Amino acid sequence: MNATEAKTIADFLAADFLNEMQATQRVIAAVPTDHLDYQPDAKSKTGLGLVRHIALEDAWFLNCIANGAFTSPPDDSDACGIMSPADAVARYKEKTPAALDRVRAMSGEALMKDIDLLGMMQARGVDLLAMAMKHSVHHRGQLSSYLRAMGGQVPGIYGPSADTQ
Repeated sequence: MNATEAKTIADFLAADFLNEMQATQRVIAAVPTDHLDYQPDAKSKTGLGLVRHIALEDAWFLNCIANGAFTSPPDDSDACGIMSPADAVARYKEKTPAALDRVRAMSGEALMKDIDLLGMMQARGVDLLAMAMKHSVHHRGQLSSYLRAMGGQVPGIYGPSADTQ
């Protein structure tokens, strides 16, 4: 892959990520506030923990790509200030589109550079953009699977759900 191809692929992925962000916000907003402590298993995050993880890490992942270096993941404890789904949606809307814009502004050459992902792997920025979207969709899927057990309804993600028909 050359720099021009990397830029073309990144532009496609960024447009796709932008579409996914709308569904992510709908899923976060659908989380019932009276069951934020729901946890399907002791190894799983609570509903609030997962809401915070998505709201913070999408922007973090994208900003790290734009910076060309990964920093420690954000603190998703009470200290982060996200105490409700509404807080999470507000933070997501504030931070994630700006982070995506930073990645969109990257040159093809920058997207071709290898970035160290916290010592776990090295990958080109364009490849990490694909991973960032998969990471987001993965955790959104986890959260959407919590919704009915939390007493909520699953919003449409890729079309209507049984709850929105």
